[in-house]
Amino acid sequence: MRILVTGGAGFIGASLAHRLLSRGNEVVCVDNLNAYYDPRLKKARLALLAAKRGFSFLQADIADRAGMQSLFARETFDCVVNLAAQAGVRHSLVDPHAYVDANVTGFLNVLEGVRHHGGHLVFASSSSVYGGNTRLPFRETDAVDHPVSLYAATKRANELMAHSYAHLFGVRATGLRFFTVYGPWGRPDMALFLFAKGILAGEPIPVFNQGHMVRDFTYIDDIVEGVVRVIDNPAAPDPAWDPADPLPASSSAPWRIFNIGNHQRVELMRYIRAIESALGRKAILDLQPMQPGDVEATEADTARLEAAVGFRPNTPVEEGVRRFVDWYLDYYEASR
Repeated sequence: MRILVTGGAGFIGASLAHRLLSRGNEVVCVDNLNAYYDPRLKKARLALLAAKRGFSFLQADIADRAGMQSLFARETFDCVVNLAAQAGVRHSLVDPHAYVDANVTGFLNVLEGVRHHGGHLVFASSSSVYGGNTRLPFRETDAVDHPVSLYAATKRANELMAHSYAHLFGVRATGLRFFTVYGPWGRPDMALFLFAKGILAGEPIPVFNQGHMVRDFTYIDDIVEGVVRVIDNPAAPDPAWDPADPLPASSSAPWRIFNIGNHQRVELMRYIRAIESALGRKAILDLQPMQPGDVEATEADTARLEAAVGFRPNTPVEEGVRRFVDWYLDYYEASR
């Protein structure tokens, strides 16, 4: 297969590209290399990919309508994996326009490309769409009508936009609700990166909601495995879908939604203890209140994913954190 990965210099995008190339796929990555976090990390990810056969890279912005039209007109893809997005819940309170540009306008450009030029679509959604829902674990059949951040609202918009294109134009589309992805080569704005950096520097680390947070931390290799299996099993209409009793995660159109999470509730303090253990140092905690846009707890029900593609994430958080710390120490020691 020839696969387009948008956001290909990002954490998940680059990890997915490595996996696809290793099994013989041809991969075209698109990324705008913006400065939301240090572009040097993105370029380091790309440098590793550039050495692999079958890889090509285009610096471009999916929000650039003409640029995306040109890309799809001259290239042919069997599958498009849309991972490009403006990430970060808290940053959406500061720069909302960036989220609409990348996550709504950009996604529309991707949908149009697939509509006119073929291939099937796999796209990143987020556990954030569950918003004000507090019933755990989160299931794809739950209502997702109460987002608590603009970031979450844009991701829910992606799911609805993809459904309309599946219904109107037969675009085969699978949305994946990622749950707190972590691991080597991760984003510097995420907790694991910030905690490790702060602990090593002997600085206080901010711990929100006084530490009473629960997350379904999902290791990067598990995320990639789930995405690959979905790539190999494109969406199809659900023959059991009943318009008189419509299920929220499937359709009479070739569209569906899956959670990808570790199906584990991990308290934030356990996560911090795992980092301390891997680093061999204690953290100085700066306990802070709940932040706007955050939710207190997440956990994924992954039964639908397992039934569809025969896989569920299973990496223990202590093992995943240790692998991240090994990478972090090696990468930043080598960068000095």
